[in-house]
Amino acid sequence: MTHYDDLMAFTRDTQALGQVAGRLGWDQETMMPRGAASQRAEEMAAMESMLHARRIDPRVADWLEAIDDTSLDAVGQAQIRHIRRSFERTSKVPAALATRIAKLTSAAQGIWAEARAANDFAAFAPTLAEVIMLKREEGQALAAGGDVYDAMLDDYEPGTTAADLDAMFGAMRPVLSDLRAAVRAAKGPAPLSGTFDEGAQMKLTRTLAKAFGYDMTRGRVDKAVHPFSSGSGLDVRITTRTNAHDPFNCFYSTIHEVGHAAYEQNISDSYLLTPLGNGVSMGVHESQSRIYENQIGRSRAFTGWLYGQMKDAFGDFGVKDEEAFYATVNRVGDGFIRTEADELQYNLHVLMRFDLERALMSGDLLVSELEAAWNARFEADFGYPVDKPSNGVLQDVHWSVGLFGYFPTYSLGNVYAGCLNEAMRTALPDLDTDLAKGDTSPATEWLGVNVQTHGGLYTPREVIRRAAGQEPSEAPLLAYLTEKFSGIYGL
Repeated sequence: MTHYDDLMAFTRDTQALGQVAGRLGWDQETMMPRGAASQRAEEMAAMESMLHARRIDPRVADWLEAIDDTSLDAVGQAQIRHIRRSFERTSKVPAALATRIAKLTSAAQGIWAEARAANDFAAFAPTLAEVIMLKREEGQALAAGGDVYDAMLDDYEPGTTAADLDAMFGAMRPVLSDLRAAVRAAKGPAPLSGTFDEGAQMKLTRTLAKAFGYDMTRGRVDKAVHPFSSGSGLDVRITTRTNAHDPFNCFYSTIHEVGHAAYEQNISDSYLLTPLGNGVSMGVHESQSRIYENQIGRSRAFTGWLYGQMKDAFGDFGVKDEEAFYATVNRVGDGFIRTEADELQYNLHVLMRFDLERALMSGDLLVSELEAAWNARFEADFGYPVDKPSNGVLQDVHWSVGLFGYFPTYSLGNVYAGCLNEAMRTALPDLDTDLAKGDTSPATEWLGVNVQTHGGLYTPREVIRRAAGQEPSEAPLLAYLTEKFSGIYGL
């Protein structure tokens, strides 16, 4: 065997162990008994300790030194690029610190969930302060004198900096704010009313998952507090949640997570259990979930088909026709929860979190000040006060598990989705005819070929540039949102 073969065999075992650790996380969110939390924290810490040791194993450095990158094909060079980057980043973080973070964040997740249920931020604040302290220490190790937040962001969107995002988000915010104000001043559709059987919701949600190409022989749909997707390759699982008074929460959470899952399922099988066998970044990942959920799932054509499916499942539910249903699905209304936000207001939720977590990491904002800062920013952006912590600072799981630098990738994913949608619509001029029949395959196959199959072969921006035919820009997204909501609200 060559040095490259030895390195890839070792890496495949590491990737497999990482999948096992991910399955522990999935189980913790879906089926684990509540009383097992402390033991699970120990298990997760042990797995992280083992994975960290493998990622900085001296043999990896020896193999990387011995391999001549120029002798490899494009796939081999990309594998080495990812392995070298991971090795160099992981080597900067002391093993003891990595283990402490894994143990603390596993326990913090349960503490956050209890504080959220009790609407008691003070019960979570000391733990959050510990998480921030350890993550800041990790960021300092990674940054090596550079910007700590940029070092964290690089975990989720390699090659992007906070300055890049500041410029992009700075261009988005005034357009979104003005459009939001105009829409909120116009008369819009009423929300759904009545009760929708939660068993029927889960039945229809599985129909939707399959309609968007989710392979149920390699996946499953379960319920959790916070919808998520987990795994890659041949085992990719999603969760959703139900609300008897809001079936859209269930349906569009499912479509969103199917976008993530389809990305992982459609990566070339030749990359299985290698660094190329995962989505290349969280921004690109989010582009898939958001284009599935919004540009496809909330389109006039697809909602026409969904209207018929809902009538079959629930009978007459108070919406007179397909056009009224399209407006109802895309209704812009008041709400506190990011994951339930309409397409127009969603990015305002993300931009707020981006600013707050940067301030937390820099020390400009203390944890003791966070709840008040959240509430003040929310009221300034949305025009009404937060009523309780579970609708405010405690609504997201991300900070409890140490995912600082993750939030901005949601809006970056929307930007990417805007670019991809523009290119996809040009390539598929008759797409709406298929969507009106509930057939998403032309769209999902286009995305599979142009984005998903590549996995980590290209850099994030290169993936979007190759698929969309242009450098990533916020302009297509803003044009799409302006045209869509101006039409719905008669602006």
